[in-house]
Amino acid sequence: MAQLATKVKLYCADNGVENVDFMEDVMLQDDGSGAYIKTWGLEISKPTEEQLASYEAEGNKAEANAQVVSTRKSLYGSPEKQLENIIENGLQAEVDRVAQIKTDNPKQ
Repeated sequence: MAQLATKVKLYCADNGVENVDFMEDVMLQDDGSGAYIKTWGLEISKPTEEQLASYEAEGNKAEANAQVVSTRKSLYGSPEKQLENIIENGLQAEVDRVAQIKTDNPKQ
């Protein structure tokens, strides 16, 4: 299930708001029975539950892809590690290594 913050970001992006500050613009809260929008300070209309629910599949995909990107970054290693591999083994070895990481960790 996609996080409420993810669905809010997607709703906002679809309505022309690219950056959402969850400390200033939109405050989310969870009192134990599920997360909800506590305050809404954006100039666009606050989304309904139905509107947010419509972003469930897209939100799940965005969250899964964010996890894949995080995994890839950790496997790529630091720029220093990548450069060391290029120097020691050649550029093609690094290109092949990165391609294998992408193959092993595909985005949705």
